[in-house]
This record gives sequence, C-alpha cells and structure tokens, in this order.
Amino acid sequence: MINYSKKVYNNYMLVLIILLSSIIFISFTNATEPEQEQTPGKCLGIVSIPNLRDIGGYKTSNGKNVARGLVYRSNQLFNISESDMLLLTKLNLKNAFDLRTAAERTKNLDELPVGVNNIWLDVLADVPASGPANLNSLLSDPLKANIELGDGKVEELFKEAYRQCISLPSAQKSYRELFLSLGDENQLPALFHCATGKDRTGWAAAALLTLIGVPMETVKEDYMRSNEYILPMYDNVIQEFVSAGGSRSIPLAIFGVKEEYLNAAFDEMQTKYGSIENYFSEGLGISVLKQSALRDLYLSDL
Repeated sequence: MINYSKKVYNNYMLVLIILLSSIIFISFTNATEPEQEQTPGKCLGIVSIPNLRDIGGYKTSNGKNVARGLVYRSNQLFNISESDMLLLTKLNLKNAFDLRTAAERTKNLDELPVGVNNIWLDVLADVPASGPANLNSLLSDPLKANIELGDGKVEELFKEAYRQCISLPSAQKSYRELFLSLGDENQLPALFHCATGKDRTGWAAAALLTLIGVPMETVKEDYMRSNEYILPMYDNVIQEFVSAGGSRSIPLAIFGVKEEYLNAAFDEMQTKYGSIENYFSEGLGISVLKQSALRDLYLSDL
C-alpha cells in the first residue's frame, strides 16, 4: 500500500510539474530574440515559438543527409503574434500533432494557419492523477520545494516520465500514430509539439533521428538545444525562486532538459526491446518495411 501511494503521489507531482511549465511559459514567449542561423537543430527565429526547429539537416552515420522542410518539432502553438503566424504559414504545414494532456490543451488551444489539421495524441493519458492542482504552490514556496523536490528528487520524477514515454500504453499508441503519419509523404510537412517542446517532443525527435541513423552524440546535442531556447523564458521565475531561498537546481531541472532524462528513455527502450528497431516494431507495431520506408523518405545522398 505504501509503494502504491508513493507511485500515485509521484505521478501526481509529475503531472503538476508538466502543467506548471506549460502555464508559466505563456508569459515569457515574447522574450526571445530570433535565431536566424539555419544550421541543424537551430530554432527558426519565430519569436512567439522559440523552440520551433526543423529536424532535418543532420548527417547519418553512413553519410546520408536528413531532409529539411518535412518535419518540425516545437513548443506549444499559443499566443502567436500576427507576424509570426505569417512565418508559420510559410512552412506549408499539413498536420500539427499535439502531444499534450487534455488539461494543457484546454488551457492553451493550438493556434494554427488556416487549413492545417490539428491531431491530438495524449502521450501521458494513462498517467493517473487526482486531487486539486495548486500549481503555483510548487514554486511559490521555495523552502518546501527544497524538501519535496530537491536533492535529485525532481530529476527522478522526470526520468520516470521519460521511462513512461516508452512503457505507457497511451504513449505507445500516440507515438505509433505520430511516426506512421510522419512516414506518409502525403501528410507532410508536419509539426509535432508538447508544452515546451522538450520532453514528450524531445523523445519523439530523438527516437526518429535514431531510427533513421543519426549518431547518438548528435541526437543528444539536438535534444539538449532546448535549453538554449526554453530556459531564458524562465529566467525571472528562476531568479525569484532562488532569491526566496530555493535551490537553483530545482527550476533548472523542471524547465530545462538534462542528458540523464533522455538516457532514462533510451535505457528503458534498451531494456524492454533491445534496439530502436525493435522498439518501433514490437513496442509501436511499426513493421520493418515501414521503418525502411521512413528512412527512404527522410534520407538522401545530397
């Protein structure tokens, strides 16, 4: 009973943390300067959507190139300025896949160019949570947060969330539909996103890039780049938390990404399936033939 209660509490805390990051994020989306450099993994310079990035441009281990302009990863599409919506329109998207929870979607509905299909894939639908969600209290009481989330506790929550991205039935169902759609050229260009574009989106991008042959070192570099675009949004929140006696490591762990998070997902994948190919075939039900088609769609010698 104690172990069950602890698991429920951890799941509850995890959901609160995810929701908290998505809510606070809204107030700071206009603080980022545009990034014009079009090297692989860099943001597209659309200020209202600071973590919007093309997954293309990378090289695989065998020297092939990942096509640009087919798939984009992003933070949530909310509070977008009129000028930035025009820039988003120029991507000619056909589909936008929303990996957020129902509560996140209700709070901040996607804003999309006319004609773009909005497809909801709730990765964390099977995470149980209950009780009133006093979200702001997580960071408004730094001394309490130090006790409940400090000393590596919040990192453990996130690592568990990443393991759930592999094992939860809702995650398997969601990622299956996402990757099958991304393997259909008639549904491209497409975009997938969660709240801040770093966790659920981070695993989706890492899994796809790994499957098509991008080296692990590059995959992790792409994943870690979210810190460049997301953490500045929370600078005031972090500073206030620290000034009130909170440990800086706590908000950094919540609002940013750490390599250990992604490692937890890959470790879970390796333990359950042995390889990225088996994860796609056995975990997601995506055949070897369709995996090969994914590679053919995204890779070229040019």
